[in-house]
Amino acid sequence: MVGSTCLSEINIDGYGGASMANIVELTLTDALVKALREERIVTIATTDFEKGVPNVSAISWVYAMDEKVIRFAVDQRSRIVENLRHHAGLVLTVMANESIYSISGEAIIKAERIEGVPLKLTLIEVSVQEVRDVMFYGAKLAIEPKYEKTYDLRAAEKLDNQVSSAMKDA
Repeated sequence: MVGSTCLSEINIDGYGGASMANIVELTLTDALVKALREERIVTIATTDFEKGVPNVSAISWVYAMDEKVIRFAVDQRSRIVENLRHHAGLVLTVMANESIYSISGEAIIKAERIEGVPLKLTLIEVSVQEVRDVMFYGAKLAIEPKYEKTYDLRAAEKLDNQVSSAMKDA
């Protein structure tokens, strides 16, 4: 990628063998920015504030502002919020562009409560520090995961639009 800063390293796969060189980007690629502007499942790993172990959750209100900043919204009562109050480091994992990406960064609470949204949501902003393609060697995603809303679709679409607008405008 022209103008991008990256590091090269040898990736050791889960079977103890070395695979091809793995590029570590310091920012999101254009394709990942685009993918993170579409509705998709993203997992987030934080450090549990009580136990000190990884805590993983799935989230969907995620938006890449640009190649260096990602925002997401979660319920104010989410363990994610309390974990980030104690330890700002996190990892977002996204399946896109036929692969799986691990995005490491530092989070700040951008807004304790997002205005103009009927739910009590907290807005988190992530400064991207590292992006790794973590798909195991010799494979690609044939189908990206999709999900379906299981409640009133009109209400879900309205809420999604409100949250999306609030994340972009904050």
